[in-house]
Amino acid sequence: MVENVINGLWDYLILTAPYLLIGFLASGVIHEYLKLETIKKHLAGKGLGPIIKASFFGVPLPLCSCSVIPAAVTLKKEGASNGATSSFLISTPESGVDSMAMTYGVMDLPMTIMRPIAAFLTAFLAGIGQNLFNNEESVPLKEESTGGCCSKSSKAKQGNAFTRIMKFGFVDLVDDLAGWLTIGLVVGALMNVFLPVELFQNVPDWGEKLIILGFGIPFYICASASTPIAASMMLKGMSPGTALIFLLVGPATNFTNLAVLQKYLGKKGVIINIAAIALVALGLSYVVDWAYAYFGWSTHFAIADMDHEHHAWWHQLMAVALVGLLGKGIYKEYIAPFFAKRKEAKSGCC
Repeated sequence: MVENVINGLWDYLILTAPYLLIGFLASGVIHEYLKLETIKKHLAGKGLGPIIKASFFGVPLPLCSCSVIPAAVTLKKEGASNGATSSFLISTPESGVDSMAMTYGVMDLPMTIMRPIAAFLTAFLAGIGQNLFNNEESVPLKEESTGGCCSKSSKAKQGNAFTRIMKFGFVDLVDDLAGWLTIGLVVGALMNVFLPVELFQNVPDWGEKLIILGFGIPFYICASASTPIAASMMLKGMSPGTALIFLLVGPATNFTNLAVLQKYLGKKGVIINIAAIALVALGLSYVVDWAYAYFGWSTHFAIADMDHEHHAWWHQLMAVALVGLLGKGIYKEYIAPFFAKRKEAKSGCC
């Protein structure tokens, strides 16, 4: 059984490593050339235009549900409306070039296309709702430190463009995602081994959708980490539409961020955001299920056909590189601070 879990995890690493590494590189390029200052210019003011632009800009940006908060507060201070701010807060963590690359690697092209479209529509609807029902001006706040999943927000610009691209993509971003991404890969492998194939066969379609919706809203998992878990659940019989709910809702909300959002969008704004995310995710889930059935798209994803005995050497090399990057990130973000605190505590008590 342990060997099956290890083989399953290795299969996930083999399959996802090329796409994730490409995604990290693309994230570095976007971070370097799509400046927050540029986004500010487009999101200031009222009306429909800033909402559309906020929804669009957020889709490719590699920011998680926590690190997007300081950026959104900055946009709000620079004159973005509640609608534009809300749209940016939703589309950014729900999607990103890294998560889209991983979606293509472990799932398929249709889901890779539908995921960012769904993120855009969710953000757009939430922005419209904010402008219609919650357009009061709020008091500008200092940038919040959420501390949870990804506490870093901005990095000092040092070195040439290539150095900054590589540093953000393979150092800063990997450090932010390492913990959650590792959890996602491990959980996906465990689900493949231990969950029965008929897990979702006896659950009505509407029932599994409501269960995933209720689970995903309060609990956070980043966009990249949610992908292998969603793929594994689909291999166990979950519909592609329900998997899309998991991919949208999990990254967009969590208890910590909802508390922070309440401070500058108000309770009404938080309710509008949650309602928009839930309604769009639920509605699109039926559209996606219909599309897969109508066009005959297979849900037998690449991960189901992986044979750990026949991997190309360069796939294995990339998997080893990914393991090294994730290990470095986990050590830097969790292990080293833990021992530093213990050392500090011991030195302080003497």
